[in-house]
Amino acid sequence: MTSNFQAEHFVAPIDETPLLATDSVKTDQAPLSLWSEAWRKLRRRPLFIVSSLLIVLLLVIALFPGLFTQVAPNDNCDLQFSDGAPQPGHPFGYTFQGCDVFSRVIHGTQASLSVGVLSVIFVLIIGVTLGALAGFFGGWLDAVIARLGDIFFALPLVLGALVITQLPFFKDNKSVWTVVMVIVLLAWPQMARITRGAVIEVRNADFVTAARSLGVSRMGSLLRHVLPNALAPIIVLATMELGVFIVAEATLSFLGIGLPGSVMSWGNDIAAAQSSLRTNPAVLLYPATALSITVLSFIMLGDALRDALDPKSRQR
Repeated sequence: MTSNFQAEHFVAPIDETPLLATDSVKTDQAPLSLWSEAWRKLRRRPLFIVSSLLIVLLLVIALFPGLFTQVAPNDNCDLQFSDGAPQPGHPFGYTFQGCDVFSRVIHGTQASLSVGVLSVIFVLIIGVTLGALAGFFGGWLDAVIARLGDIFFALPLVLGALVITQLPFFKDNKSVWTVVMVIVLLAWPQMARITRGAVIEVRNADFVTAARSLGVSRMGSLLRHVLPNALAPIIVLATMELGVFIVAEATLSFLGIGLPGSVMSWGNDIAAAQSSLRTNPAVLLYPATALSITVLSFIMLGDALRDALDPKSRQR
């Protein structure tokens, strides 16, 4: 028994499927690089714009505090204004010692941002260098750096800082630089791990193999081809850690093991405001708010950079 079944094929009319228009490629435009594509996305994101404007404002305040207040933070303290209410020219009121709160918040920006920026710079230098060497060369070098990082990575920041700051050198020389040294000593392993993973992901790419086949040395390949293509997660982590380091300085100063009391910082002002918390909570509110806004700005910037630079987290 035979069947006369015939399959029917349905083809859309040519005029309904303009393939030339669909498959056309703009050959007169160069393809966007990762950074060009990231910038195109970032400049359209309100999160990036708002956080960038806040960070620029904070940098201007730190570099040029005289543009925002003409009152010296410590020289004009008068006990007759102790815990005083806001007055014209003194919008945040006075501390327990009769110092202008607004002036102290403005001038405290410099120390807090300095600790954060310097810590990030040195963490980048140490963490990226060790992480890149470990990830690219591997072997015994990777094992040694990994075990060394595990030692410091196992120490919580506050607990490790409590131990380190009791050493004679740190105990007798409290300053911005000693706080930076403590933070860098405990924070570089995280940067090294992220860099190692990014380098391992890139080191076997085709363009790296091609560069090696053309005679580029291993170190030249690392510096010229691998690291530039592994910077995206490093930049994101550095941006977020800047806010973390500012909080770390404030925490250490609040505990009395960070910056000395003579240095104006938000952490010292928060610690000093404990005695006036019930009678004048605004003394605590203003430096704490400045600290929160600063940290939030860097976290928002880090989130925006992550969405733009990390293909896995980009919004589709």
